[in-house]
Amino acid sequence: MKRNSEMLRSAMAKLVGAGAIMAAGAFCGTANAGFYNDGKVLLTGGVVTIDGAGGGGITPWATISGYGTRDGINGGLHYTFAYLPNYSLNSYGATFGFYDRFELSYTRSTLPTGSTFDTVGLVASLLTLTGDTGIAPFNTTIEMDVFGAKLRLFGDAVYTSDSWIPQVAIGGFYKDNKNQDLLRTLQAAEHKDWEAYVSATKVFFPFSTLVNFTGRYTRANQTGLTGFGGPRDDGREFRFEMSIAQLVAKNTVFGIEYAQHGKALDEVGVNLNGINLEGILAALPLDVLDNLGLTNLEQLEDTLTQKESDWVDLFFAYAPNKRISFVLAYAILGDITLTPDQHGFYLSTHLTF
Repeated sequence: MKRNSEMLRSAMAKLVGAGAIMAAGAFCGTANAGFYNDGKVLLTGGVVTIDGAGGGGITPWATISGYGTRDGINGGLHYTFAYLPNYSLNSYGATFGFYDRFELSYTRSTLPTGSTFDTVGLVASLLTLTGDTGIAPFNTTIEMDVFGAKLRLFGDAVYTSDSWIPQVAIGGFYKDNKNQDLLRTLQAAEHKDWEAYVSATKVFFPFSTLVNFTGRYTRANQTGLTGFGGPRDDGREFRFEMSIAQLVAKNTVFGIEYAQHGKALDEVGVNLNGINLEGILAALPLDVLDNLGLTNLEQLEDTLTQKESDWVDLFFAYAPNKRISFVLAYAILGDITLTPDQHGFYLSTHLTF
């Protein structure tokens, strides 16, 4: 299984690399100049999700990223920065669209966790544990690679305004989280996994309103940033996602998104090198609460117990031209692993060529 996963990752990397070479050659205007195309209408390729797919900010759409029509290819680079009370996500990568039919993407996500795991680290030190919990004092960073692909099946989201049939696409991601020791502490079942989705997208004229529905088949915790599966649920499930966006000018969009999340680690405590939460609380010295600034063991238990909420964001997208677009959003992400009330802003930019 491990060998097959490595082969899949290698194959996806080669495909993305090949796409990059083709797009670069087209952009340079040499022998491959005929491949390059940017004929689609402004913003109709969507922006880029944190996973790298063309769509909104947190959910993929059926649209193919970029401005390439059926006559050529188009690509782009993307970067997203999210600032939350206990986290700061950096997500960057490349996305390529082929003949408005097929999409390939790669994204690297890094998530410095701020003070999130400080209490866990202090508890581990008080227990004088041997072995790696994956928690670095005051500087734990989560890293994940995401390889993606999408295929448009039928329909057109924009140009068939006289039809109710949406544009429909299927896609998938292969995600590899680099923090295996931390994920064992959080009790995630796996550090890498695949997920699949189907999206239906339609722009309704004359209202200029985009509606998207996505069903994602996955077992990711926090999109994979805290692993895949766990004690409460180790199987994949379909999760519902949607986007509604209003075009107020040809280059300006306001919208809202929703993404359902799983419960595999919800209400699950940390596990420190084989010691579960109940054992941790029993083994701690009596004066630990004073050291942690807590008043009772219930507070400590709550601090060491994970939670996961569904995600919502309110976004504003602006594209001055086809070469660059910006997204500013307010993200309402609720409880993320050991930290409640994670609401904040994210800024994303997408450079197309």
